Amino acid sequence: MSAWPNKHVIGLTGNIATGKSVVRKMLEHLGAYGIDADALGHRAMMKGAPAYQAVIDTFGKWILDNDNQINRSKLGSLVFADPDAMGALENILHPFVLQAIDLLVDRSKQDVIVIEAIKLLEVELNTYCDAIWVADASPKVRVERLVKRRGMSAQNAQQRVEAQAPQEEKLQAADVVIRNDGSFEETWKQVLAAWKKTVVREEAAPTKREPAAVGEMVAQRAGPREAAEIAAFITDVSDGKRAMTSADVMAAFGEKAFLLLKDSGKLVGILGWQVENLVTRVDDVFIAEVVDLARGVEAMIKEVESASQELQCEAALIFLSPELAQQVDVWQQLGYEARTVKDLTVRAWQEAAMESMPAGTVLYFKQLRKDRVLRPV
Repeated sequence: MSAWPNKHVIGLTGNIATGKSVVRKMLEHLGAYGIDADALGHRAMMKGAPAYQAVIDTFGKWILDNDNQINRSKLGSLVFADPDAMGALENILHPFVLQAIDLLVDRSKQDVIVIEAIKLLEVELNTYCDAIWVADASPKVRVERLVKRRGMSAQNAQQRVEAQAPQEEKLQAADVVIRNDGSFEETWKQVLAAWKKTVVREEAAPTKREPAAVGEMVAQRAGPREAAEIAAFITDVSDGKRAMTSADVMAAFGEKAFLLLKDSGKLVGILGWQVENLVTRVDDVFIAEVVDLARGVEAMIKEVESASQELQCEAALIFLSPELAQQVDVWQQLGYEARTVKDLTVRAWQEAAMESMPAGTVLYFKQLRKDRVLRPV
C-alpha cells in the first residue's frame, strides 16, 4: 500500500543507462503521472534552493562555477568515487526530494504515479510504493549508450557502470522487470503487458479531457499506433528535409508525445512535446500551408498548456524554426515572448533550454505557474 491514499505508486529504478526514463515516458503515455526524483535532487541544490548551502558547507566552495552554481560534474567526480561522500549528499537531498514528491503526488489528478529514482531502494523510496519496476539492459549496451548519448569516453562510461551497486540487487526486489536493450517496440510491448496485468483498473484509466478546439480544428493526443501517419506527414510538410519513418517516430515516443491537429477530420498539423523536470518543451511544430496558422497554433498550444497544467509544469519553452519564429503576433497573442537562454530567470528553465534546444531554432517562453516546487528560499 503506497503512502498516498487512492494512488497506485510505481517505483521505477535501474542502474545508469538502463533506460528508466524511456519506461517512465511509456507509462506516462498510458496515463500515469511521472516524477523524476533525480531531477528533483538537482533542483534542490541549485543556487538559492533549500539544499544549496548545506551541500557547499559539506563539500566546499571548490564545487562552485563562476556564477556560484554547484557544478554537478565536479560534485559527481567526488561522490561517485567515495561512498561516504555519496551518502552524505543523499542525506542532505533526500528530505527535500521527498517533500517535493509528496507535494507533486498530493496535487496530481492522476491515479497512477511513477517515481523514477536510480537510488529508489538505497534511500528507501520503495517503501512509499505499491510496486517496484526495474529497467534492465546489458552492461555492454549501457556503456554504448553513455558514450553515444552523454558523450563520455568508453573508459569513463565503464567506470560509471561498474561504480554502481550491482543491478542484480534491484532485479531481486522487482515486481516487474523491463528488458530495455532492444527496440522501442519491444520495450513498449513489455510495458503495455505489465500495465494491463498489474496496474489497469477502472480508476487508473487515463484522465479523459475534451481535445482543444478552435472552430473546426481539433488538437488531440496521438499514440504509437499513429506512428506511420505522423512520419508521412512530417516528411511531406518538410519537403523531405525531415524525412522520417514509422520506426523513427516510434523511437521518438520514448522521449516525447505528439499532438495531431485535424481540420474537419483531416490531418493538417503535428506538434511534438515533452515534459521533464516540470518544464514543457515543444521542439516540433509542423503545419500544412493551407491552414490558418494562428488558428492552428492556438488549438495545439491550448492542448499542450491544458496537459501541462495537469502535469504541474512551471514554464513552457517552444523551439521554433526561423520561419515560424517570425510570426511574432501569433505567439504574443498566446502569451509567449522570444527569449535567449540567459534571459530565463530560473536555473532549471535555463538548463531545460540548454538540454533541449535544437540548433538553429528560436526560443519562445511563457511562465505557466508562479508557485514553484523547491523554489528558492
